[in-house]
Amino acid sequence: MAAPEFKIPRPHLGEPYLLTPGPLTTSYVVKQAMLRDWGSWDDDFRGMTRELRARLLDLLGAGKEAFDCVPMQGSGTFSVEAMLGSFIPRNGKVLVLANGAYGKRTAQTLEYLGRAHVVLDKGDYLPPRGAEVAKILADDPAITHVVAIHCETSSGILNPVEEISEVTYAAGRKLLIDSMSAFGAIELKVADIRYEALVSSANKCIEGVPGFGFIIARKTELEAAKGNSHSLSLDVHAQWAHMNKTEQWRFTPPTHVVAAFLVALRAHEAEGGVAGRGARYTRNRDVMVAGMRDLGFETLLKDRWLSPIIVTFFCPSDDNFAFDRFYELMKDKGFIIYPGKLTVVDSFRVGCIGQMDEHVMRQVVAAAKEALAEMGVANAAPPARALEERAILAA
Repeated sequence: MAAPEFKIPRPHLGEPYLLTPGPLTTSYVVKQAMLRDWGSWDDDFRGMTRELRARLLDLLGAGKEAFDCVPMQGSGTFSVEAMLGSFIPRNGKVLVLANGAYGKRTAQTLEYLGRAHVVLDKGDYLPPRGAEVAKILADDPAITHVVAIHCETSSGILNPVEEISEVTYAAGRKLLIDSMSAFGAIELKVADIRYEALVSSANKCIEGVPGFGFIIARKTELEAAKGNSHSLSLDVHAQWAHMNKTEQWRFTPPTHVVAAFLVALRAHEAEGGVAGRGARYTRNRDVMVAGMRDLGFETLLKDRWLSPIIVTFFCPSDDNFAFDRFYELMKDKGFIIYPGKLTVVDSFRVGCIGQMDEHVMRQVVAAAKEALAEMGVANAAPPARALEERAILAA
């Protein structure tokens, strides 16, 4: 099937735009790909699995030959748990770098798995930096692995995985990356950043639909993972070995989702790959943030740490503002936003990914302006305490 030409997105059959970090707004051709049934054992579907794995490896650039790709049924969290349970030995110890909900979920997963771990918790505002990671590793020689979240979507922060990688391997440890919401839009070329494995999902920056994730790992790590897993269905080594032997998934695959994902991968290539996709998302963010700031909204993060994936805004302090009402007004205007996940102050999030461009983001800002007016909100500025806390913690 020929790669679809990338075109400027337009409204999709009256559906609202999903301004979330995935599931997200998909193209019509991606939706259309799910209208056919496939036999999971059939040669045609085996060929689809081969193409999927090869295309994802291509995104690694030079050095991809040392890696392999293992799709895994389920949501992205299934694949994260599969990565952790398969690549961290039962006698290993993990340093979890957390600055939001997904770092904390990693720690919770390790609790379930019975893997020893420590957490560097940076709160909602700041990234983990190389120097502090290096100190923790120097002080605790029992740590074998570091787990980093590439883009922490509970805040929208883009973490500095390159410097984290440098200090991790300088200390003789191994790095695993949860790139759930970043892979496909932000480079993770193995020639530039060293890591053992990454995990992402079909319904993120490749712009497919939910149903499976994938683990991309060094073949040496995949080979060494035999016998590590706590789970039958989440055993990455077993899935990898079975796929390489039979070209089939071990258990029933999400066939329609795979078909849609291949169309999305071809569109990703037509747009210019990681660079092209990332550039569009960056323009989306810049246009949307500038417009929202003009309305008086404040971002949780300073510009330096804003990702092109999703942006967190403080809720206005105006007594007339209620998030639930704002959410419904935005939905009525064709835009589904995301609640915040901060613990101290109220917030909401606006995603920049999916089948949207900067023209759509201008419509988002216009809708927000109208919603504020309908609510009688005169000023979208946040509470003073929110800005004070940000200043203190970011100092």
